[in-house]
Amino acid sequence: MMVALKDLPKEEPYAPGHRLCAGCGPSISVRMALKASRGPTVVVNATGCVEVSTTIYPYTAWRIPWVHTLFENIGAVAGGLEYAYEALERRGQLKGKVDIIALGGDGGTFDIGIQALSGMLERGHDVVYICYDNEAYMNTGIQRSGATPRGAATTTSPAGKVIPGKRGKKKDLAGICAAHGISYVATASIGFFGDYIDKVRRAIEVDGPAVVHVLAPCPLGWRSNPSDTIKLAKMAVQTGLFPIYEIIDGKYKLSLKPGRLIPLEEYLKLQGRFSHLLKPEFKDELEAIKREVEDEYKRILSLAGEHVT
Repeated sequence: MMVALKDLPKEEPYAPGHRLCAGCGPSISVRMALKASRGPTVVVNATGCVEVSTTIYPYTAWRIPWVHTLFENIGAVAGGLEYAYEALERRGQLKGKVDIIALGGDGGTFDIGIQALSGMLERGHDVVYICYDNEAYMNTGIQRSGATPRGAATTTSPAGKVIPGKRGKKKDLAGICAAHGISYVATASIGFFGDYIDKVRRAIEVDGPAVVHVLAPCPLGWRSNPSDTIKLAKMAVQTGLFPIYEIIDGKYKLSLKPGRLIPLEEYLKLQGRFSHLLKPEFKDELEAIKREVEDEYKRILSLAGEHVT
């Protein structure tokens, strides 16, 4: 049963007034995630859009304890913090559980911080790791990351005569995390807020590490209309490009199976980063991407035990 809008807590641990862009998907993802918090919560936040735009001295958007880390060590810091709270509790200096949520963007998760994340998962720290994925390094100049989808034009994968945008697929972050043998991994989209908030709450309730990978569109880097952020987050799921699912104790469970997939072009045409793909000279690249999306979607359906046509 998905959470209903009327049942969400009115408290706002993440306050308005930050400097993130209008229509910022990562910002929406943070606000939604904290609606799932259950008690004392500490956020550990790697460098990135959210960090730099919510903490401009002397202001802060955080109404709960918040710790900044470098891109590369969020997993290590979050794990160390969990041990520290455990030690305080053992000594009788702290009563009750403190939930630790680690927040990292796709650059800090897929690329720079993946070693520390792997260590945190392997050691079994009781931390919820949320990757807000806007599919590039947006705060440093829109460079491609390991999460950037094939065909997207960024400043380090410009579409032209040499390359048709980024070459290569997006990493399978959920699969990588699940391979550590942890009991809960999920993908989510801010376009389906109830599903996302439910997953964050389930991740919090897991005794051990849990990971939620949430798609959070960036109007600046995607060159899209800020008013289309939620629409694009939904369409990514409805085209089959970003399936949302859970991996519970190694078993895949699809969260949403669209009856009929929306044509990929409908999603691409709303974003400047893909505008070249709709030109005749990039027809072959577009067809290759469509085949790739279809194959990946069928792979997830198969893993979830769903009928594949």
